Amino acid sequence: MRKLVYYIAVTLDGRIAGPTGEYDFFPAGTEQQSAAYSAWANTLYPETVPTAYRAAAGLADVPNRHFDTVVMGAGTYRAPLDHGVTSPYAHLRQYVVSGTLGQHDADPAVTVVPGDPLTLVRELKREEDTGLNIWLCGGGKLAGALLPEVDELVVKNYPVVAGAGTPAFDGTFDPTVFDVAERTAFPNDVTLTRLTRR
Repeated sequence: MRKLVYYIAVTLDGRIAGPTGEYDFFPAGTEQQSAAYSAWANTLYPETVPTAYRAAAGLADVPNRHFDTVVMGAGTYRAPLDHGVTSPYAHLRQYVVSGTLGQHDADPAVTVVPGDPLTLVRELKREEDTGLNIWLCGGGKLAGALLPEVDELVVKNYPVVAGAGTPAFDGTFDPTVFDVAERTAFPNDVTLTRLTRR
C-alpha cells in the first residue's frame, strides 16, 4: 500500500512557518554550506523542488524518486498562487484540501478537495502501488487532521526558534509514536530525520 509521508522543515519549537506564513527566517548557513545541503536534499527528494525551480536546480529531467502525488492545505497553495504560480508541482498530481478555495480558483492541473482529507488520502493510498508515495506538503491543520494516516515523517530541523507561527501538527491531542529510521546532520546545522510510524 502507498504511504503518506510528511516532508517538512521545522524550527526548534516545532513551527513550519511564521505567524503570517513566512518561512524566509530559516537559517541557511554560509553560501557554501547552503549549496551543499540543497544539492544533497534535492538529489534525494527531487520532486519536492517546485516545477519553476527544477531547471535552475539541475533537476528538469530528473524522475521522481519518492512521490507522484502531493497533498497540501489552502495556505500552502496560496503562497505560490499569490505570486501567479497556479500549478507549483506540475510534475506531480496535486491536491489542495480547502473549504475556502473552489476548483475555479485553481489551475486545471490542481484538484481542490473541499471535504474530508482522510477520505481523500485513504483513497490515494489504496491506488495501485507504483513504488511512489504521497507527499504531505503542509500545512499544520491539514497535518493534524491527517495524523492517523501519516506513515512517515521526513523532518528538516533548523537551528532557530520562531516563537509563534504555524505548528507542524495543529490538531487534537493524539500522542503518536514514530521511530527514527535515519538521521543526517549537515554543516549548516540542519538535521534531516526520517521517522516511521511504530
